[in-house]
Amino acid sequence: MTHAWQPGQLLFVGFHGHEVPRALAERVAQGRVGGVILFARNIDPEDPAQLWRLCQQLQERAPPAVPLLIAIDQEGGRVQRLRAPWTEWPAMARLGKVNDVDYTAAVAKAIARELADYGIGLDFAPVVDVDTNPANPVIGDRSFGREAERVARHARAFIEAMQGEGVACCAKHFPGHGDTISDSHLELPRLEHDLDRLGAVELPPFRAAAAAGVASVMTAHVMFPRLDRRRPATLSPDILQRLLREGLGYEGVVFSDDLEMRAVADHFSVRERVLGALEAGVDGLLICSEHDLQEEALRLLERAPDRLLERALERMTRLKEAYARRRSRLHVPAGPPYAAHQKLSNQAGEG
Repeated sequence: MTHAWQPGQLLFVGFHGHEVPRALAERVAQGRVGGVILFARNIDPEDPAQLWRLCQQLQERAPPAVPLLIAIDQEGGRVQRLRAPWTEWPAMARLGKVNDVDYTAAVAKAIARELADYGIGLDFAPVVDVDTNPANPVIGDRSFGREAERVARHARAFIEAMQGEGVACCAKHFPGHGDTISDSHLELPRLEHDLDRLGAVELPPFRAAAAAGVASVMTAHVMFPRLDRRRPATLSPDILQRLLREGLGYEGVVFSDDLEMRAVADHFSVRERVLGALEAGVDGLLICSEHDLQEEALRLLERAPDRLLERALERMTRLKEAYARRRSRLHVPAGPPYAAHQKLSNQAGEG
């Protein structure tokens, strides 16, 4: 990679519509965007080949030396951007109730194969938060369950299976979002947990994910005042450097959750979010919608000191070398529908 466009490799963006916007196409061609995250708004379920064409168009614009990393949220349950005619997967809570790690692994493999067919190299899954609070509005059935040990076992099985198929995983939301009573999309949650509590409940699944070699971890926009009185986890060196890097020995890529979310947007400037995340130890900045914010973040990245960029770029380069797909596995997608995968999914309701 040339230094002129290295900083933008840390920026992952979303967009609107079924076609690649001109401005995004230009940034991709310049090497000033590292990845794209797809949402349901980018996918035409009436024309499955549209997704394949979209991914090809994105990759064709990327510099030959550094393919784009195309990502998606395909967790299962209420958070899956590919729905019918693609396979619809049960929520991870259902997999936890079935409690068969071989079945969890089979589901993860099948999800990975569908993503790989279309050139998608990163799934922002699994959620490894422990569902300890029934009043939590944002995690709930996205979690494998209410017991840390069960969540850890299923997280490890999911990660090893999906990454074995060549699709990167992302364990989220560090150091834990399962016990909150508010949604970080709308406000800044706060948890009074200390290290002893986190070590007993929230951290074991992340430790298991790290041991499984998870390619990436996503931060939580959550305040933990006993660890950092001023900053949420996404912006906290105490949490990301000392707890995640040093405490868990994690060496992979750290992604921020979406920097547009009100948990951080209502309390921190764009500069504080972008440079603060880098200072804290974030490697990939996720901005899922707002073009103007993406452009401002890019300008800040390109002016950032090398000391904030060097290690992040090294980690992002390793991730992209392992998982970015220059083209999809198939020249012409064989599915959907994936009959065997839907049969597999249906088994969760029979357990």
